[in-house]
Amino acid sequence: MNTRKEEIEHNLVQVREKIQKSARASNRDLGEIELIAVTKTFPATDVAILHELGMRDFGENRDSEGAAKSQEVQGNWHFQGQIQSNKLKSITKWASYIHSLDSQEHLEKIATLCKERQGAPLAIFIQVSLDGAHGRGGVPAHDLSRLADVAISTAGIQLMGLMAVAPLGVEADKAFAELAIIHGAFSRNYPSATALSAGMSGDYESAISHGATHIRVGSSILGSRTPAL
Repeated sequence: MNTRKEEIEHNLVQVREKIQKSARASNRDLGEIELIAVTKTFPATDVAILHELGMRDFGENRDSEGAAKSQEVQGNWHFQGQIQSNKLKSITKWASYIHSLDSQEHLEKIATLCKERQGAPLAIFIQVSLDGAHGRGGVPAHDLSRLADVAISTAGIQLMGLMAVAPLGVEADKAFAELAIIHGAFSRNYPSATALSAGMSGDYESAISHGATHIRVGSSILGSRTPAL
C-alpha cells in the first residue's frame, strides 16, 4: 500500500506531465505557467508533503484554513475564495495573492489594509464573470476597468491580471475561449497586468490552451475532498 507521500507525488507528477503536454500543444513556454496546489479541506500534513516535493504555491478558499496552514508551512499562499469584508484584515496578513477581487468596496478596504502591510505588495487578480451571474463570483467584462484603474494606481497593490471560473453547465473550451478574448483586450489596456488565473482539476488543460498563466489544481493532486469543517 502506497504511503500518502507516494500517492501525492504520483499525482503531482501526472499533473505536471499534463501541464507540459498542454503547453507544448499550445506552443507555450512552460515557464510562464504557475501551478497552485489547492489545499482546502486537506490537512497541513499534506501541505508539508507538497513542500517536500518542491511545491511553493498553495491555494485556500477559506480564511481560517489559510491562516492556520500558512503558519505551519512556508510558501506563497493564494486566497481564491469568495471575499468576506470582515475577513480581509486576516487574509491580507497571510495571503500573498488574492484571486477573487470583484468589488469596489473590497478593493478600497484592501487598499487601506495594504498601508499597514509589511514586505512585498499584495498581488491581486480581478475576477471576471463569464455568464453575467453572481453565483460563482466576478464582475462583468465591461466593468473591469473601474476596478483595474483603482488597483493599478494604489500603493501596496500589484495588479496581476484576471481570474475566472468556467460557468457551470458550459463547456470549458467555450468558456475559456471567451475569457481569452476578454483577457486580450484587458492586457492591451493594462500591459503590466497580463496574468490569467484560470483552470481547475477538471479543466486546467483547456485553460492552458487559452492562455492561463496560473492554474489552481486540488483534487487531481490530493485526491477526493473531505467535507469542510
